[in-house]
Amino acid sequence: MRIILLPFLWIYQLVLILRHALYDWGVFRSKGFNIPIICVGNLSMGGTGKTPHIEYLIRLFGNKYKTAVLSRGYGRNSKGFVLAKNAVTYRDIGDEPMQYFKKFNNITVAVDEKRVRGVNTLLSLPNPPKLILLDDAFQHRAIRAGLNILLTDFHNLYPKDFLFPAGHLRDITSAAKRADIIIITKTPKVFSPFTRRRLIDIIQPKPYQNLYFSYLTYGRMIPVGETSKNALPRVFSTILMFCGIANPYPLQEFLQKKCTELITIDFPDHHRFNQKDMYHIINEYEKIIGKNKIIVTTEKDAMRLIDSPYFSLFKNIPLFYVPVEVKFHEEEQQSFDQQLNEYVRTTTADR
Repeated sequence: MRIILLPFLWIYQLVLILRHALYDWGVFRSKGFNIPIICVGNLSMGGTGKTPHIEYLIRLFGNKYKTAVLSRGYGRNSKGFVLAKNAVTYRDIGDEPMQYFKKFNNITVAVDEKRVRGVNTLLSLPNPPKLILLDDAFQHRAIRAGLNILLTDFHNLYPKDFLFPAGHLRDITSAAKRADIIIITKTPKVFSPFTRRRLIDIIQPKPYQNLYFSYLTYGRMIPVGETSKNALPRVFSTILMFCGIANPYPLQEFLQKKCTELITIDFPDHHRFNQKDMYHIINEYEKIIGKNKIIVTTEKDAMRLIDSPYFSLFKNIPLFYVPVEVKFHEEEQQSFDQQLNEYVRTTTADR
């Protein structure tokens, strides 16, 4: 199949090479700003853990600086700049921004498919941010972030992947040279120095790039809706897991340790659940024999569910989501935090 798709891959690759060259030569201009801007992104089409890494940065800076998160708002119905307010739904701003908005009350959340316009609009607000986090903007060369963080999945490192449609990359691997920090995400909680060296040899970071290793930790299950609050048993016989994210394998591994049987239903990334989907999930749940059974999804999927007009179908169903956070290995957290704090404290991008 990759051989068949090679001509399309070459065309796509040539377009990307030309685009980057035009920015590098100054034909296309990148705009910088006078405040610290941290970009978190990847070269792949998703699944590297951008959302929990953005949340890590929110926890790091949210109480120190007036912080804003600017996303594209993938899958939303709206266009242009939209500021997250109490009346918005995920249809207005997207599921990931909705998650930031509901989870953190000390930040500003906004979406705009044009990042330069989005930053300009944020800075024109009556109480403008002092720090902006760009969610999934590594490929957006029109804006020049002061610090670029590139994420790559431990199980699907970008040097080993191929451009779409032959693989999962949306940008050429040489674009990684623009990163200031590279994080290998979703690593095992414990891994050997040999594995670490092998990963370094694969990534081959430049002398000016810092390489870090992060892993995911899952919290206690949280009920989705009022009816699930008292439905969590101590022991699970069966867990029915459904989700619409790019790489669900870490959650699957976590849940497999919590039950004797794990049943999974996969949907496309950012999937909008319709009535048929709801009935399918509920029917699969009702087929399960036994009492200690629950349904589990991701926090991001929960954002789309609670705003669905069909969410009431889960009224008598024990439905939960599992929050996830990012951790760094050994002493890396201190080094990572120190590097970012130093950038925010001392660096402002040129106009």
